[in-house]
Amino acid sequence: MNLPNTITLCRLGLTAIFVGGTAMESVLGHWIALVAFVIAAISDWFDGHFARKYGMVTPLGKLLDPLADKVLVCSAFVYLSAMGFCPVWVTVLILAREFLITGLRQIAVEAGQVLAADRLGKWKTGLQLTYCITCLVWFATDALGTSNPVIWLLHYLSNPASWLTPVSMWLALALTLISGWNYMWTSRGLLKSR
Repeated sequence: MNLPNTITLCRLGLTAIFVGGTAMESVLGHWIALVAFVIAAISDWFDGHFARKYGMVTPLGKLLDPLADKVLVCSAFVYLSAMGFCPVWVTVLILAREFLITGLRQIAVEAGQVLAADRLGKWKTGLQLTYCITCLVWFATDALGTSNPVIWLLHYLSNPASWLTPVSMWLALALTLISGWNYMWTSRGLLKSR
């Protein structure tokens, strides 16, 4: 198990901590969830960076990395829908796309190919993470006083009535659908019966 794959597995562990924090339903829980989610999101960059820079790209990593991203993002979207922050239909579309791509990856593996994440998929993931983080920042800072200028700024930027949260959600949804279609189109040969 090389370093990038270890970081990816740690991201799955951080996702479990994120879910545990959300289950606490307290200010402390919101902060635990936020910190775990942010560290997990940052780790996504590090595992890819180390894998490419030091030539540690493996078929296992190509499968594990997108899977860990999906588990993290899908957990957050389910939570945000349960909290009334994300429309359920948006979460359903995002989850459906992620399951579809996971299925395509399985078909590719059985055909002796690896369906790695493309650039559009990476932008999609970045926007999804941005949306989730802004919502989690709102939860974490909502119960705190706004006398601290840093907390006030974070609370202001993450306000669902402001521009950042809804814009990042709609852009994330658009890229989710576009990148899903792109994967389907480029993998259409895998879906044809032989």
